[in-house]
Amino acid sequence: MTPTRLSFLEKLAQFGQTSDQQATRREEKLLNITPETGPFLALLIKAMGATAILEIGTSNGYSTIWLADAAQNTGGHVTTIEQSAVKADQARENFGQAAVTDTITLLQSPAEAVLPTLSAEEFDFIFLDSNRNQYVGWWNLLFAILKPGGLMVVDNAVSHEAELADFTLLLNQSTSVETSLAPLGNGELLVWKQRSERPDLVVRYT
Repeated sequence: MTPTRLSFLEKLAQFGQTSDQQATRREEKLLNITPETGPFLALLIKAMGATAILEIGTSNGYSTIWLADAAQNTGGHVTTIEQSAVKADQARENFGQAAVTDTITLLQSPAEAVLPTLSAEEFDFIFLDSNRNQYVGWWNLLFAILKPGGLMVVDNAVSHEAELADFTLLLNQSTSVETSLAPLGNGELLVWKQRSERPDLVVRYT
């Protein structure tokens, strides 16, 4: 992370907080990840050597820039999905200012329209920060596009635990993933896809 990019991210984080305080409708809020979550996600990507990264829920691109910075380290690329045209435009502008445009493909569309078009086992890292009431319906597609040995990180696992209850239960009942909760920011649920199905080995870390 260059000092210039880090300085821009700090300003963008402050802008997001101020914007959310002034917004009168939920859909106007940027709802960015917390400042400590960005470095955490970036470190996971670099530690894994992840090169095919998917984000669902771009907003104005704050989290995406963290992912892209890590992807530049691993030689990877970020695909990010945002339903709002207004937020997608803001994100594109921010990508340019952060000098990460070439590392990102932004798809302005509802996630449910994009997910079926993605290839099986295409991504080794997925960051999920979108409409939480859709996650259960998306799960089969998310599982299919995540590579064996890949990692999915779900934001707001603590701050919106009740909203994620059905999705968390679904994950806990799966014999094909292992989960762990990282209690930082708004709570990050790590979901690791096993390299081969082992019904006799399902591990939960709390």
